[in-house]
Amino acid sequence: MNDKKNPLKQFLAIRGMGAALTAFVGLVVIYVAFGLINSTVFTSQNTMNLLRSMSKYLLIGIAQSYVLITGNIDLSIGAVVGMSAMISATLMTMGVSPAIAIIITLACSVVVGVANGCLVGKFKLPPFIATLGTMFVTRGVAYMVNGNRNTDAITTGVGKEVGDAFQNFFYYGKTAGVYNTFWIAMVIFVICFFILSKTRTGRHIYAIGSNVDAAKLSGVNVVATTTKVYIISAICSAVVGLILCAQAGMGNMEAGNMYEMYGVAAGVIGGVSPLGGTGLLLGTLAGALVWQVLENGLNMIGAQVGIQRVVIGVIVTFAVLLDVVLRNNSFSFGKKKKQ
Repeated sequence: MNDKKNPLKQFLAIRGMGAALTAFVGLVVIYVAFGLINSTVFTSQNTMNLLRSMSKYLLIGIAQSYVLITGNIDLSIGAVVGMSAMISATLMTMGVSPAIAIIITLACSVVVGVANGCLVGKFKLPPFIATLGTMFVTRGVAYMVNGNRNTDAITTGVGKEVGDAFQNFFYYGKTAGVYNTFWIAMVIFVICFFILSKTRTGRHIYAIGSNVDAAKLSGVNVVATTTKVYIISAICSAVVGLILCAQAGMGNMEAGNMYEMYGVAAGVIGGVSPLGGTGLLLGTLAGALVWQVLENGLNMIGAQVGIQRVVIGVIVTFAVLLDVVLRNNSFSFGKKKKQ
C-alpha cells in the first residue's frame, strides 16, 4: 500500500505525534499501576477530582506550550495566575459583578501578554529576562491590588447567591456529571488546538520556532505572531486565576506560585520541545494528565511531597534529554557521520 494513501502512517508521520502517543501510553501504564496499588484511584469520584485538578495544569500547559514552540519561554505565567485571582476577587469583594470582574481580569492579562510579546519580539530581549521582569511586576500588582493582603470572601461583596454562582461556574458545579472546570479547559483546548494546527497563525508559530530567520524571509510577521502567542499564554493563565479564585472563594496573593514550571512540565512531558518548532497540544493534554495522575497516585500511596517533586523532576529532565538526543541524532549505533 502506498504510504501517502495510508491514513495511519500519515497520522503517525505528523511531527510530534510519536511523542504525544508515547505520553498517552505512559499515562495508561502509570494510572493502571497506581490503581493496582490502591484501588481508590479507579473510583469515579477520584477520577472526577483528577480531571478537575488536571484542567489547571492543562491550561497552563497550553500557555507554556505555545511559547515553547516558538523557541521562547514565559516565566510570568504563575504571576499572571496570581494577579488574575487577586484582581477578580478584589473587584467582587467591592460589589462588582463577576461578569465585569472577569472582563477586567482578562483585559489586564492581555496587557501583560502584549508587554511580553513586544519585549521579546520587537525589542529582542531574551525571553528569560523579559518574562522574568514581567513576572516580578505582575506579582507585585497581585500584592498591591488589595493592599498587600489576601481578599475577604467574594460573597461579602457580591452576595452569597452571586458568589456561589461564580464558584459553581468555574469550580464546584457540574455539567453532564463532570466538573465545569474540565469543560472550560476542554473548550479552550479545542480552540487553541484549532489555531495551532489549522490556521496560518499556527503555521507561523511553528515556523518561528524552527528557524526565525527563515520565517522572516518567508514573510512571517515575527513581532505580531510572538505577541499573539504571549497573549494566548496570558489569557490561559488568567482563566486559571479565575478557577483558583472560585476554588478558594477569595483571592490569594501567592496563587499560581511556580505554575510557570508546571506548564513547562506538562508541555515537555507531552513532547513539546523546549528548543522550539516541535510539539502538539495533544501531547500537552497527555502531559497534564501524566502530571496529575502522578501527583494523585503518589498522594494515594502516601508518598511524601519531596518524593513527588523528585519523580516529576526526573521525568521532565529525561523528556528534555531525550528531545536533545533525538535532535542531535545521537543514536548512531556505531554509524559514523558523513564528513
